[in-house]
Amino acid sequence: MFDRDRWAEIWQTLSRNKLRSFLTMFGVGWGIFMLTVMLGMGKGLENAVLGGFEGFATNSCFIWTMPTTKPYAGFKQGRFFSFDNEDIGIIRRNVPGIEICSPQLQLGGWQGGNNVSYNNRIGAFSIYGCEQEAIKVEAVRVSTGRFLNKADLLEERKVAVIGKEVVTQLFQKEEPIGKHIRINGVYFQVIGVTEKKSSAQMGGNPDAKIYVPFTTFQKAFNSLNRVHWFTIVAEPGVDVAEVEKKIRALMARKHKVDPEDESAFGSWNMQQFYGMMNMLFVAIAGVSWTVGVFSLIAGCIGIGNIMLVSINERTKEIGIRRSLGATPRAITGQIIQEALTLIFVAGYFGLLAGVGVVEGINAFAGDADFLKNPSVNIKVALVAFIVLLVFGLLAGLLPAMRAMRIKAVDALRAE
Repeated sequence: MFDRDRWAEIWQTLSRNKLRSFLTMFGVGWGIFMLTVMLGMGKGLENAVLGGFEGFATNSCFIWTMPTTKPYAGFKQGRFFSFDNEDIGIIRRNVPGIEICSPQLQLGGWQGGNNVSYNNRIGAFSIYGCEQEAIKVEAVRVSTGRFLNKADLLEERKVAVIGKEVVTQLFQKEEPIGKHIRINGVYFQVIGVTEKKSSAQMGGNPDAKIYVPFTTFQKAFNSLNRVHWFTIVAEPGVDVAEVEKKIRALMARKHKVDPEDESAFGSWNMQQFYGMMNMLFVAIAGVSWTVGVFSLIAGCIGIGNIMLVSINERTKEIGIRRSLGATPRAITGQIIQEALTLIFVAGYFGLLAGVGVVEGINAFAGDADFLKNPSVNIKVALVAFIVLLVFGLLAGLLPAMRAMRIKAVDALRAE
């Protein structure tokens, strides 16, 4: 391995046909370059998409009511019904495996905007009625002041927690805490300011939301004994889909809905969606490895072919070495070493170029919503390089075995 004369001979052999050696190494380098870039970009896309779930309870689901599609218990098809306050206690007492059962109300319906004013400034924002546990399931954090608490609900206080965008539009440079905003003619005192934890905007822009106590919302905005939807978070290790199924069955009995009427309840399962996203990126990584590995195999096959051509050109040289006492092991060792040298040099520069491109993309668009911190794990890079060397070893074995079968007498007669 550290024979100086052998390395000199290898260099002489490779430099004898520089263009051929370069094109051969380029094929291998391109393969590991593409693998590195694809893995890096896939990781950046994964960080951007899955990072959007930051702050959300991924083992959660949302359940709301829909018009019935089947007649049942004397009620006609197409009946409208809604959750009520009694349902909150029924679900909490009778459905096991629930960590959080958060009733929710929204003014103006799904993604509805409502005029909110402070002094002479007006803005349109989403108004939510919720309990204190909502902060555990919303993708926001309290940056100033506090969130709603149990006393706010029990005493039906007219207080509000507002998003950062609400502060920007209504208060500008004023301190919002302690000030009063008006929502549909009702005044609420600002007790806290929230800001979003991630770039995701599931259910609207988190910074443009206003939270008021659930009980206050019901009285202030004529929503007595109504719940628009439930946010359910399952306990660790509990499948939220099973919890959702039990809630559907329980609420169907309570509201006299056909148990087979799947359309009577709407739902969205965060756990299933998160799992689908994870599987998507596993598939992307698999495709990247498949394309990259096949590119590496193609490059290594090219090196094997070039080594076979080289052996044909050096038949006489090999015969002379055999006649002078060179062992088959020495001959095959040099051929394999030449192949590994090509692989190593090409792989090193291909990997270096791939990492450089990924880092360049990271510096240019590392915090973009669609691509966040693309990178290549050092362990992944080492695995790719080891795979490349293994393929290089295999690429050198066939030419080496052919060289070993060359007889000295036949080689010396070769023209």
